[in-house]
Amino acid sequence: MKQSITHVALVVRDYDEAIGFYCGLLGFDLLEDSYQPEQDKRWVVVRPKGGQGASLVLARASKAEQEPYIGNQTGGRVFLFLNTDDFWRDYERMTAEGVEFVREPKTETYGTVAVFRDIYGNLWDLLQLNDGHAAAS
Repeated sequence: MKQSITHVALVVRDYDEAIGFYCGLLGFDLLEDSYQPEQDKRWVVVRPKGGQGASLVLARASKAEQEPYIGNQTGGRVFLFLNTDDFWRDYERMTAEGVEFVREPKTETYGTVAVFRDIYGNLWDLLQLNDGHAAAS
């Protein structure tokens, strides 16, 4: 579980729009924004402030390429995880910035979690693992 949270690749429609959302609106740190000419790829990595090792890799794709990842989410979930070392700090900051939570904070067996929707319609679990829980070890 920890490994799945540590590095998440997010398919985006537009790098600058996504960077603006995560770094501007949510206050993430931009760890890397580089261009690889040999592959014609832009490599963008962002991380929540205070997030120890947690990062998002932003990857651009065409609408057709995005469908398997984004799709129509009215009938299901796309599980994307964003972990935090201070749940309430980050929850309150996101709420103050106008981020809409579709499920308010609750405690699960593995930790505290709330679900929000990003600008692409993806659903995210804002998650803080319980200390000492088997899934977090």
